[in-house]
Amino acid sequence: MTATEERQTEELRKRLVELTRDLILIPSTADRPEEIERCMEFVINHAEAAGALTVHRYRENGAPSTVILPQGCVRPEVMFFAHLDVVSMPPGGEYRSTIHDGRIVGPGAGDMKGEIAILLELFRNFHQRCPGASLGLAVTSDEERGGDYGTRFLVDTAGLRCGVAIIPDSGSLNDIAVEEKGTAHVKIRARGPAGHSSRPWLTENPLDRLLTALGKIRAYFDTLKNADEHWHPTCALTIVQTPNRMPNRIPELAEAVCDIRFPPPYTIEELLAHIRGFLDDGLELELLVSAEPSCLQPDPLYLKITEQITGNPVRLIREHGGSDGRYLSRHGIPVIMTRPFVGKLHSQEEWIDIASMETLYRIYDAYLEAKLNAPRIY
Repeated sequence: MTATEERQTEELRKRLVELTRDLILIPSTADRPEEIERCMEFVINHAEAAGALTVHRYRENGAPSTVILPQGCVRPEVMFFAHLDVVSMPPGGEYRSTIHDGRIVGPGAGDMKGEIAILLELFRNFHQRCPGASLGLAVTSDEERGGDYGTRFLVDTAGLRCGVAIIPDSGSLNDIAVEEKGTAHVKIRARGPAGHSSRPWLTENPLDRLLTALGKIRAYFDTLKNADEHWHPTCALTIVQTPNRMPNRIPELAEAVCDIRFPPPYTIEELLAHIRGFLDDGLELELLVSAEPSCLQPDPLYLKITEQITGNPVRLIREHGGSDGRYLSRHGIPVIMTRPFVGKLHSQEEWIDIASMETLYRIYDAYLEAKLNAPRIY
């Protein structure tokens, strides 16, 4: 590497790290809508510095989204997609970051403040060097809650389309996600008359009925297990709650939320039908979030460029989690799903590897040059 290349690499690393850490400082969680707004303005201000662009603002069910396009462009050849919302930390958690062992460590670093930094820096640089390039940027704020009012709204209602979508929210540098499990978040609710816990025989305890149903559901999903790297339906119990706060009182209401993930050929309706069969007449089921499994179909050109830059073969992988890519793939839009090395997602110790951020930036750069027939940034 020449002295000039070393200087450029160091400058890029510094910009990516600083931008990521600035973004982490904004606690853009669903329970802080004012911080969501602040983070969105931060993103727009950074991207607008690129020059002749048009900013389209949307708001659906209180969730802001922004689409930034070259002036006069309606359907860009390549579109970056990102979400700025992060999961809430437990009480006492801080939205700060540190640098340790070549990583940025902090809540939201890998999902996906670090990836937003890559997209913002490249989007701005590319448009400054290649004004009018057919490259767009969409930023949403509700992906962690299912994406219905973000990417789904942009695609299904606002009519956003593109030639290829890049979403750095799954996989890793040489692991390109091509399949994602479907998702169903379901709430199960049990009701009954409240009672004194010293006389449990006088009332049907909603908690007992709820837990009995959950045991049957767990046993059913256990029958679906296979040895194929967990590529089978799973059901994780994530919330159990009741308004009762007294230890000697039987509550009148109990609720539980289950996060179900499933590959094809299973469907949401098939799994819900089984779950309903385990509920007695007094239990209610509410579907909170739903998405069928996705096939993402990445651009072969991107796979070739990744191998050239990394010197390693590409693996096409299946992901147990979901992403906003599902809303695009069902409209026939190819989705490139890859990201830097990340770990401990949704925790205070979440991290993103800095060197892999630089590598992904250069892969995206080379892909844009080839796809859009534009000069390289480096």
